Amino acid sequence: MFRVAVVGTGGIAGICHLPALTEHADRARPVAAVDPDAARLSAFRAEHSIPTGYADLTTMLKAERPELVHLCTPPFLHAEQVITCLRAGAHVWCEKPLCLSMAEYEAIAATERETGRYAAVVSQHRFGSGARHLRDLVERGTLGRPLVVRCDTTWYRPPEYFEVPWRGRWETEGGGPTMGHGIHQMDLMLSILGEWEEVRAMVGRLDRDVETEDVSTALIRFANGAMATVVNSLLSPREESYLRFDLTDATVELRHLYGYRNADWSCSSPLWDPGEDVSGSHGSQLGAVLDALEHGERPPVGGEDARRTVELITGLYAAAFTGRPVRREELTPDHPEFGRFHARMNGGMTL
Repeated sequence: MFRVAVVGTGGIAGICHLPALTEHADRARPVAAVDPDAARLSAFRAEHSIPTGYADLTTMLKAERPELVHLCTPPFLHAEQVITCLRAGAHVWCEKPLCLSMAEYEAIAATERETGRYAAVVSQHRFGSGARHLRDLVERGTLGRPLVVRCDTTWYRPPEYFEVPWRGRWETEGGGPTMGHGIHQMDLMLSILGEWEEVRAMVGRLDRDVETEDVSTALIRFANGAMATVVNSLLSPREESYLRFDLTDATVELRHLYGYRNADWSCSSPLWDPGEDVSGSHGSQLGAVLDALEHGERPPVGGEDARRTVELITGLYAAAFTGRPVRREELTPDHPEFGRFHARMNGGMTL
């Protein structure tokens, strides 16, 4: 039985993480919650029957010694809190984004090596039966080669959404919809297509009073030759999350919003059969995380899988701000033009 601590008791903790823990109550038990807001912490503990509460992370880690920490805090806290948990001997399952830069990712990876503990990021869309089935078909070549891909996260967030102080700022959110919203669909796309080679992009602040972008678009070439178009928007009144994979022998599509079931997938080939209807949910990923930890293995999605997604987003911003195509191997801290994006997604530049 894993002793679990939940850090941050805002919306995502109650809406997604506690139901996931309930789904796996035979293997994981929440023993503590952490939040500096005493009233919110008290209400959260009462609603979810969590025995202890703490105002700060370090005190909780020393007192409770959890094996697994669910981080549900604002993005600018993630990297530091992940490292604190790893050094205290806990594995971490962190809400997206795992960190706000490649430099922060490398600091987390170094701490993993030092401590022997693992950090994984919430990327639940990888774990539904439809996504697993498509990955298997692509790996086996059953539907032919991937050729043309669309990856759209066209969502809507009204102006008041950005009244939360950390939203819409480079220092605290790390970016706009590219970083905080479209990351899920892009991560799912990467899990199907593998390594990317080149990205060209644009970002814009078209309507919201924010520091970051509210729209981004990109063109991506993958190592397997496939080419993808990506749109990330917070200005789209008819919201949709959409993926389309055109392979040599079939077209596969996924239309949903924040989560999917088998019925949200379609395929032009009779070979499509995802089998058991498993949603792309926090509960599905938590099951895989617990499986891995029980076997002493790295849980998904961490390590190189987590790096690939952070790296693609870094490349997208670098391409957009410089107006140049970016190749994956150019994203090094000492690159004369793109090195500035290693430490900050916007490279210290402004829109």
